[in-house]
Amino acid sequence: VQLVESGGGLVQPGGSLRLACTASGFTLDYYGIGWFRLSPGKEREGISCISSSAGSTYYSDSVKGRFTVSRDNAKTTVYLEMNSLKPEDTGVYYCAAKAHVSDYDVYELCNNYSMDYWGKGTLVTVSS
Repeated sequence: VQLVESGGGLVQPGGSLRLACTASGFTLDYYGIGWFRLSPGKEREGISCISSSAGSTYYSDSVKGRFTVSRDNAKTTVYLEMNSLKPEDTGVYYCAAKAHVSDYDVYELCNNYSMDYWGKGTLVTVSS
């Protein structure tokens, strides 16, 4: 059972990246997925979450309007599309999964829930 993030890298301010979170050893159909960011000198932040059904999403204020989360259960992958990137978006991005997250619980998923599985993270650096 494993979650693997990909798509990180170096990008200039204003640029875009798409991160992917792929599951192996299990299917994501019944799991809510969260994207978390650990930036230098800051606490881990839940930046975007999506419910098990994809019927509800959550974005932190720091990324709202710039990031979009989506899921493709057939591909066992969840994506985080990141646009208008800023230097303060620099950090290690982790995806995590928790079973049976309803549409009403995405805020809690990003802010209070303990997760069942974590990936190892992918580094995003926004710099000119």
